[in-house]
Amino acid sequence: MREKNNKELEQMAREGQGARLLSRMGIRYSIFIYFTVTALIAIVLIGLSLYDRFSSQLTEAIQEENQILMTQVNRSVDAYLRNIMRLSDALYYGVVKNKDISEDAIFDKMKLLYDNNDDAVENIALFSREGELLKAVPAARLKANEMVTKETWFQDALEKTENLHFSIPHVQYIFDNMENQYRWVFSVSRAVEVTKGASVSQGVLLIDIRYSSLEQLLNSVTLGNGGYVYLISNEGQIIYHPRAQLIDAGRAQENHIQASQYRDGLYQESFQGESRYVIVKSVGYTGWKLVGVTPVRGMSFSGLKTRLFIVFIIALILFILSVINYYISSRITNPIHELEKSVQELEEGRLDTKVYVGGSYEIRHLGRSITSMARQIQVLMDDIVAEHESKRKSEFNTLQSQINPHFLYNTLDIIVWMVENEKKSEAVKVVTALARFFRISLSKGKSIIRVRDELEHVRNYLMIQQMRFKNKFTYQIQAEDEVMELASLKLMLQPLVENAIYHGMEFMDGDGEILVKVSRQEEELRFLIQDNGLGMPPKRVKSLFSGQGPVHSGRGSGSGIGVRNVNERIKLYFGEAYGLTIQSEPDEGTRVYITLPALPYQELLEQENTAKERRASHGTEKA
Repeated sequence: MREKNNKELEQMAREGQGARLLSRMGIRYSIFIYFTVTALIAIVLIGLSLYDRFSSQLTEAIQEENQILMTQVNRSVDAYLRNIMRLSDALYYGVVKNKDISEDAIFDKMKLLYDNNDDAVENIALFSREGELLKAVPAARLKANEMVTKETWFQDALEKTENLHFSIPHVQYIFDNMENQYRWVFSVSRAVEVTKGASVSQGVLLIDIRYSSLEQLLNSVTLGNGGYVYLISNEGQIIYHPRAQLIDAGRAQENHIQASQYRDGLYQESFQGESRYVIVKSVGYTGWKLVGVTPVRGMSFSGLKTRLFIVFIIALILFILSVINYYISSRITNPIHELEKSVQELEEGRLDTKVYVGGSYEIRHLGRSITSMARQIQVLMDDIVAEHESKRKSEFNTLQSQINPHFLYNTLDIIVWMVENEKKSEAVKVVTALARFFRISLSKGKSIIRVRDELEHVRNYLMIQQMRFKNKFTYQIQAEDEVMELASLKLMLQPLVENAIYHGMEFMDGDGEILVKVSRQEEELRFLIQDNGLGMPPKRVKSLFSGQGPVHSGRGSGSGIGVRNVNERIKLYFGEAYGLTIQSEPDEGTRVYITLPALPYQELLEQENTAKERRASHGTEKA
């Protein structure tokens, strides 16, 4: 019972700690904060949803714009390369094919085409199949011991004579120029028919395109959200990249090998832990691929004006909600504050205070209910005082009724008889037992005594009754040492032992035996009163508790009144879980079990004294 109460107190303490912060705030501010926070959360959630939606739309718009830009760039690169292809066709079909290269007119025509395209063209050269330089514009000669036939562009042209071949950017070093400078170019080569006199042989036409012209075309291209464009061959070799120098130096990397495997379209990939969109466009005849890269991160509203507008809208809505919430909370809480003042006066004991009734229907109803409750409390307090006094008188009468006058008279007769027969020692023994019996019966008005005192009380009673009945029965009291200082209800055993004597043994032929035993089982204190008397049927046992059974003894003892009173007193003091249990069969004797909580006497005594002081204090305040 004590542990159960402690657990309940601990649970209440934990709940109190959780609500302590809220209890410090008034209801007006609580409602204001709850409403405002709820509205703010709703605004934030809606704002995040709209932000996510608009961000997605913005991402789609950026991607669509980037694809359009990539298409335009692809067209520009395609037009740039087609101009180079047309230049190659003009040189072959208009200058070289079916023309005797020994004529000076071929050089002049090549020079004319070179001059018209010198902003993009670095060199134009015609080679024989054996790698001999036949014509070159501007005028140049091969380096000594230079084997042109080993060059990739030369071999590609002869292997696939029907195609035009574009090389990756490289330094053109085969010519011995006067400036001693080597420029970055990408070569366009093709197989041609070379006529020299009456013979026709196969040769290679080379056009070196300045890499700077391609760079100028792509350097100015930037995609949205910090994106960029680069150009690769169909094998994944980088032709152009805005960070080519960093890549060559190993300080940057690009996913160009993977991009070479993509078909034209839009892809999302993860490279070096960064998610990004990749747009791939194939460049016409060359097989090159134009790749646009856009980071996924940062695709959101980042404009200063947009951010300021969003902050302004949120602040405005929050201000309007705060004003509305403050007005609503005031309308709700003002009547509650007035009602709270009335309740505080009631808490101070002024039950005749006029309770505030106003505000909404619920608050008015609550005010009327509190008024009615205050009146009922006043009535109940008066009833409790009266009931308390009545209960004390009833308890006193019950305790006194346990002392049978016949027992007192018969005991005095025994003492007189012993004195007359000069049995002074036995008379002294009986008088001493009687004195102790009444001393413990009174116990200064206490309801709770030690188990030790309760056993002493019943031992004195049994001693007197044993002398009275001329040793017609024997008794035995057994108790463990650990139970002696536990708490017991006063005058609990004597009525039960009296029943065992009068009801169980008075009309027995043989010797009677009575056993009183006390033990502790975990958190319970167990008493056993056992006799070998006449016993009783189960119906009679049941009637002892109901109070409906007949009274068999004219002495006023053994009627069941003592059993019922003891059982009710135990339940009243310790709870419904405790009380008496009786086992009895005719001619088999009777066993009465008493169950109490195993509580230390001092602890329970302190609780009882505290309760008495509280009642006395309450009575003083009322007076």
